[in-house]
Parts: sequence; structure tokens; C-alpha cells
Amino acid sequence: MTIAPAELLAHIPPPSGRRLALRVTPAAQRALRQGHPWLFEQAITDQREPGRPGDLAVIFDDQRRFLAIGLYDPTSVIRVRILHHGAPAAINQAWFAAQLTAAAARRADLPTQGTTGYRLVHGENDGLPGLVIDRYDAILVLKVYTAAWIPHLPTLLAALAEVMTAQGVVLRLSREMRRQPALLYGLEDAMTLAGDLPNPAVRFTENGLCFEADVLRGQKTGFFFDQRENRAAVAGLAAGRRTLNVFAYTGGFSLYAASGGAPEVLSLDISAPALAAAVRNFELNQHLPAVAAATHTVLAADAFDALAALRERRQRFDLVIVDPPALAKQEREIEGAVRAYQRLTRLSVDVLAPAGTLVMASCSSRVSAADFFAAVEQAAAEVDRPLHIFARSGHALDHPIAFAEGAYLKCLFAAVR
Repeated sequence: MTIAPAELLAHIPPPSGRRLALRVTPAAQRALRQGHPWLFEQAITDQREPGRPGDLAVIFDDQRRFLAIGLYDPTSVIRVRILHHGAPAAINQAWFAAQLTAAAARRADLPTQGTTGYRLVHGENDGLPGLVIDRYDAILVLKVYTAAWIPHLPTLLAALAEVMTAQGVVLRLSREMRRQPALLYGLEDAMTLAGDLPNPAVRFTENGLCFEADVLRGQKTGFFFDQRENRAAVAGLAAGRRTLNVFAYTGGFSLYAASGGAPEVLSLDISAPALAAAVRNFELNQHLPAVAAATHTVLAADAFDALAALRERRQRFDLVIVDPPALAKQEREIEGAVRAYQRLTRLSVDVLAPAGTLVMASCSSRVSAADFFAAVEQAAAEVDRPLHIFARSGHALDHPIAFAEGAYLKCLFAAVR
């Protein structure tokens, strides 16, 4: 764990005091008037001077009227991430504090529901594009997806301190950001920007269940908060059902199933460290009678291979949960992702007991909800295990969707005939 000294943040060059003026295509003008948060490189028709990452760019229409202001990033095809539409605004600490206050207000009820781990800022959908802030009880984790945020970090941290008290603030960087060290001014992934992080394994609660997440090395920021409501739904389905959790990661769905009365739970994931964390999460909840009574086993293996092996051994489960990682991050990967979802469906229904229940999710934004649901239904029908989908779900309240491209999560709950 590395702690960023105060002087390191002080040495980050501030954004230029001079704002970039941009003209854009008619199509881009229409999109910005409708509130879209991105301006792409090819949409810029006039730019009189170059800009640095983090410079504020003001976008005008053909009549030189203000359209929007945002963060400029010359290293990204998303050249400007829009902060404010419609009328001029001063982008400063007070502006950031107002955005953070509004985001916190939208999540204000979660702690009253036994949840101290959740997404505080969901990027573009909370008006702060290219930035995610996850709360793990007293620890906040900032995930930065564009170099445009680096010059604004000192101001953002000051605004964050106004809005929420935290023991520590941790910086996580996207893979693309980690490939641009010259733009980071000494900042590193997993660095503590403010306060203190006594232990990278941070505890928090979700619907009253206790979890532990590694906020320095875990995927994303350490945990997948977006599935909270789907996990709760699984708890309501699990009583008396032998459960298989595929792509289990640190056992979120598994623990919920046990808490809901599943007598046996098998967590399957290719990552042995993730499964060790799943075991630890079960240990943290042994005070709950249902969790203590459940038999929890783990299997470190490739999901496709393991499902096929379970089928060959004629092992059957009453509840199967399939929550794979994003399978289509680019347009050219969509077709392969759909085939993978179908293959996973066929393998999963083959290990389901008669009248079993399938819970299957997709976090691939490039695969539409309609295409995902259709692919799963078709694959199940092809192996003579037709589905009766009794529930579909999308995003939880701490993962709001403000524009079409921001929607990614979809989940189905189905009885298998």
C-alpha cells in the first residue's frame, strides 16, 4: 500500500485557466442538447488550439451559443466528457460538491437498510463522467477512467471532504490509465490519497450481511455492488435448494443463498484467491443460523469445463446462478458473446434438477437486454428445457442510468420446465 504525500497532489499541474473553444457537427449538437455526456473526436469541426488532459472545453453551436462544458482528453476518442449542459457554469470546488451532494442524497436510504457498501458516484449517470466512487463503510475508493480527471483530483478531494466523512480515500486506475504514467504525475494504482487504510481487506455490510473486499487488488474497486438487489432476490428463492453459483468471484450470490436457507452451496470460479475470499465472507457471517447450517464448498476451475464435468457426473442443483464477466467489450465481440451466453445456458440447464430455477445475468453493455433474453430462451429451448421467465431486472438505485449507452446490467429469473 502506497500513501500519496500531500506534496504529490500539490505538484499536479492544475488545468489551464484558459478554456478551449470547440465547434461540433450538427449531429453532435443535437446529442448535446439532449444531454448526452460524450463528445467524440470526429465530431469536432473547429478547435483553434491544442489542449491538455483536464482542460475545460466549452462547446458552441453554429450560432456560437453555449452548448456544454466538459473535461478535455486528447488521448481518448471520447474527446470531451460533459460536466454541464445548457448554460455556462463555473466548474470549481463548489460545483463538484453540489454534484457529490446530489449523488449522496440519491443513496441516503441505503445505510438505513443495513447497507454500508454501495456506489456513491456512477460516472456519467451522476454527472461526473469517467469517474466512479464506491463507498466501503468508512473507506471511499475512486476509480478513474480518463486522464482528464488527474488535474482536478485535489479540488475533487476537497469537495468530497465537504460532503462525506471518510477514514481513507483510495485511488484505483483503469487499465488504460495505468498505461499512461506520464499523465499521472507520480500517482499509482492502489494509492491512498487521503486519510488512512489500516487494512486493504475492508469490511462493510449489504442488506445486513457482512462482506470483506480487497480495495487495492480486487476487480473494479473490490466488489460488484450492482448485483445487490439480484442477490437479495436469490436469498428469497434459496430455501431448501441445493445451489450452484457460477463465476462466483468472492461469493456474493453464494452467501445470500445460504442466508436464505440453501442447505448446500457450491461456488465455482477460476480464481482461487477470489474463492478464498468467498470462504472468508462465509466465516464473517457464521453468527447467522442459516449460514452456519449451510455446507459451502468451492471449486476453482474454468466455468465451461466445470459445468460440463458436473453434467457428466450427473450432479444436479435446484438453483443455478450464472453471472459472467463482460463478454463483449467491443462491437466485434458481440456475436461471440451471444454464443457464449447460449453455451452457458445449455450447460447450466443440463445441471438443473427438474423444476429448478435459473438466474442468469449479463453485464455486457454492447449486448442489448432483448438480445440477451432471447439468446438465453432460445438456447434452453434447443435442449428441451424451456424457460418460464418470471422476473427480469436491471440497475439498482446506486447505478442509475442517464443515457442509453450507460445501461449494461440485465438479469433473468426463470423456472426451467
